[in-house]
Amino acid sequence: MEVKGLIDSFNFSSNHLESYLTNENYNIQTVKGVGISNKDLWLKTFKKPLTRNIIEAKILHTSTGLEIPIKRFSVSQNKQTLEIAGLQGYNDKSKYLNELLNELKEHIQDEVITRLDVAIDFKDKIPIRVIRELKKSRTPFRYANSTYLKTDGEKKTNPHINILIYPKHIKENLDDEMQRLEFSFKGAYFRGDLKVKDLSKAYEKMQKSIKRFTGLDVAIKAV
Repeated sequence: MEVKGLIDSFNFSSNHLESYLTNENYNIQTVKGVGISNKDLWLKTFKKPLTRNIIEAKILHTSTGLEIPIKRFSVSQNKQTLEIAGLQGYNDKSKYLNELLNELKEHIQDEVITRLDVAIDFKDKIPIRVIRELKKSRTPFRYANSTYLKTDGEKKTNPHINILIYPKHIKENLDDEMQRLEFSFKGAYFRGDLKVKDLSKAYEKMQKSIKRFTGLDVAIKAV
């Protein structure tokens, strides 16, 4: 049985990011930089603290009301990373995020992808057979409303793949129960050199990885 995989998060890095965001629809606010530190604003906006490896942090405000993080990391100080998360939600925010990505696409074809999250939604619950397959190589642990599946050697994060399950209907206050299985493919998975224009070439690799962990035949829909 083939199921649909949808790209929910799309992160990319660029040396010229802010040059793509210069029209009247965008405003960029510095939160952390030379002589500037407003960690409380970042925490309030994104519900996550600034970590030490983020040497510069900005918030992209759009005319549609989006607030999107822009980060510069210590390991790649010349590049800024834009993190577009929530493309596959069931609300207006997802609509506006997709509009933003579509507007940027033509400008970012040569930029490098740093993370892609593939979401697989199930009405009611995820099939037991899928859970069994996941448990063959990973151990589940629960935090808040989410279940993370980790290898024995993993700590907080995996630079290649993270896997989690959470109730999408609770997160978005939907009427009907829906469980989301999410695969987060990181920069190391793509060996750090996957350009936006070559994204379709990575679909087969991601689909094979998902099948190896779950037994599912997944068709990833292009963004």
